[in-house]
Amino acid sequence: MTKFLDERMSVNADTFNSIATPIPVINTPTLFAQIGLLTAGSGSNPRVSLKGTITVELPRALFQVRITIVRGTAATDPLIYSANHTYGLDGLLVPEVIMFSTTDYNPPIAPQLTYTAFISTNLLGTIRVGPENFNGFIVSD
Repeated sequence: MTKFLDERMSVNADTFNSIATPIPVINTPTLFAQIGLLTAGSGSNPRVSLKGTITVELPRALFQVRITIVRGTAATDPLIYSANHTYGLDGLLVPEVIMFSTTDYNPPIAPQLTYTAFISTNLLGTIRVGPENFNGFIVSD
């Protein structure tokens, strides 16, 4: 039978246009969320489910956003998820909501598993505007 171990969330912005945080450097991961899941009582086959939302306002150009999630705290830690989102000129001045979902099956068990979400872009002028959240839970057999 599946055993629930822990659930956490990170909420930087609950509503649209509630923040205005620029992404300062191109092609460099910028942390936007982090959670730690406790693993006490874990049995076999641990499974982590992660999902989130980030909303960005785009500059006036063809543009790409990359979302990455790692198991750890640094952008160089083991990659769990990555996706590129490309936007054209037809979406100018309309903020883009990016939703993501992933799993980490059978991660190495430690007292706490930390997951960190990063965003990067290939063009200056991208602004995080909200909503922005990241949450996850861990279960095992």
